[in-house]
Amino acid sequence: MIIRARTVVTMDEPPIENGAVVVSGNRIDDSPSGSSPSRAARLCRAAPAGSVVDVGKFDEIKRDNAGQIVDLGEHALLPGLINAHCHLDYTCLRGKIPPPKTFADWIRAINAEKARLSTKNYLSSINEGFAEAKRFGTTTIANLTAFPDLIPQIHAPICTWWFPELIDVRAPKHANEIVDLVRRRTDSLRRAIESLRSALEFADMSALSKRRRVAALQTQHWGLAPHALFTASKNLYERCEEIARRRNVLLTTHLAESREEMEMFRDASGPLYEFMNGIGRPMDDCGNETPLERFLDVIGRGGSPNRPPIEVNRPYLPWIVAHLNELAESDFELLQNAKGQFHVVHCPRSHDYFKHNQFPFQRLDSLGFNICLGTDSLASNESLSLFAEMRAFQRSEPGISPDEILKMVTVNPAMALHQENMIGRIRPGFCADLIAIPCGRGPDLFEEIVGFDGQVDSVMVNGELQTIHPLRLML
Repeated sequence: MIIRARTVVTMDEPPIENGAVVVSGNRIDDSPSGSSPSRAARLCRAAPAGSVVDVGKFDEIKRDNAGQIVDLGEHALLPGLINAHCHLDYTCLRGKIPPPKTFADWIRAINAEKARLSTKNYLSSINEGFAEAKRFGTTTIANLTAFPDLIPQIHAPICTWWFPELIDVRAPKHANEIVDLVRRRTDSLRRAIESLRSALEFADMSALSKRRRVAALQTQHWGLAPHALFTASKNLYERCEEIARRRNVLLTTHLAESREEMEMFRDASGPLYEFMNGIGRPMDDCGNETPLERFLDVIGRGGSPNRPPIEVNRPYLPWIVAHLNELAESDFELLQNAKGQFHVVHCPRSHDYFKHNQFPFQRLDSLGFNICLGTDSLASNESLSLFAEMRAFQRSEPGISPDEILKMVTVNPAMALHQENMIGRIRPGFCADLIAIPCGRGPDLFEEIVGFDGQVDSVMVNGELQTIHPLRLML
C-alpha cells in the first residue's frame, strides 16, 4: 500500500511536501533509488508485518514501488502518538471527582469511587479508554493497571506496555509475594500468547492475516510499577529492580507529584503524612529526605552500598518516572551528579487539575533528561488526547518550539520504552503506526499540528488502516 499525503512528517527531516509512505508486510532496505536491483525487488521476507517500506516524494515513491495508492488529500501524515503514562482502569471516572483541596483528599475520593466499581466496570473502562485514545491518534500506550488478571480478557487495539501497579502499604512484609504473584501472572499471559501464536500457524486464514495477527500479539509488552514511595515499600522497589535486571523489563513509578508528598518525606508532616499514618503505614522513612533523595537511595543510586545498581548498556536507567513536580534545590544538585538518568513523564492537564507547582521543564531539560508527555487517568483529566496535552504544555512553556513539543509524544517516549528503532518516526523498517490530520497551508506546520483540536481522520496501527472519512483510492 502506498499512502500519499500533502505533507509527511517523519521526525527525521523537514516535512515532505506531496509525500508518500509505502507499507507492507515486508521491508525494503534503504539503498538509494536507482541502484541495482530495483528497490521493489529487495524485499526482506523475514521482516514483521505492518512495516514502513519506503518514504519520500510521492512521484518517486510511485515510480519505485508497486501497490494500491491511498490518497489522504490535504492531510499531514504523522507517526502515531505515544502516551507515556496512563491509567485506563479509571476511564469511567471522568468528571466524577472535583478538583480537591489536597492530594490526600483526592486519594480518599478515588478510593470511594473505586469501591463502587465491579470487574465488569473495569473491563468496560479499559476498553473504552483504548478506543478513545486511538480516536485521538495514540498508537502506543504505557498503561498502569491495578488489575493484571483482566489483561487476558482485553483485546488491546494499539501497542501496549502493561505495568501492573504494585502496592504493599498495608502489608510491607509481603512485598516478595506480591511481586512473585504478578510475575507468575505475566508469565502465564506470555505463555498464552505464545500458544495462540503457534495455533495461528495452523489456522484457516490467509498468510497476510496470520502475519498481522501474530504481529498484533507481539505489540503487547509488560513491565512493573511500584506505585509510589508512600504506597510501596523499599523491599517492593528492590524486588522490582531485581526482576528488571533478570528479565530486561521496564519499571515505572510516581514520584514527587505533590507538595504533600514533599512535606511527608522531608518534614514528616502535612495531609498526606497524616493520611498514610492513619491507615497504618510505617512512617520511619519520613522526616529526613526529599522524595527524590529517598527514591535514589531506594534504587541504589544515592550512594547506598547495600546492593549493586542496575547495570545497563544504555544512556538511561530502565525507570520511567511520572510527574517529578516537587524538587528542592538540593535535588537538582543530586540529579546533576547522579550516576544515571531516568525518563520523565509530565502530564500537563492533570498537573493543572491538581494545581501543582510549576513543572521544572527547563532545568530538567538542561540536565539532559528525556521528557515525555502523558495523559494520566480520567480521574484527573478530561480526555485521553495527547494533542490537548501538547497544547496545555505549550501554554505553560511558550518558548518551546512546536516541533520539540511533538517529539515529546513521539521520539522521546519511544526512547523511554526502548523502542527508538521501531516507533516514534516514519522510517524504513519502523512499525507502520501512522495517523493523519487535516492541515492547511500556513507558515508553521508544527504549530498547526500542536493546535489540532479534534479526533484524527485516519489511524494505522501495525499496518492496519482505519479511517473515519472516506479516502480516495487511485489505480
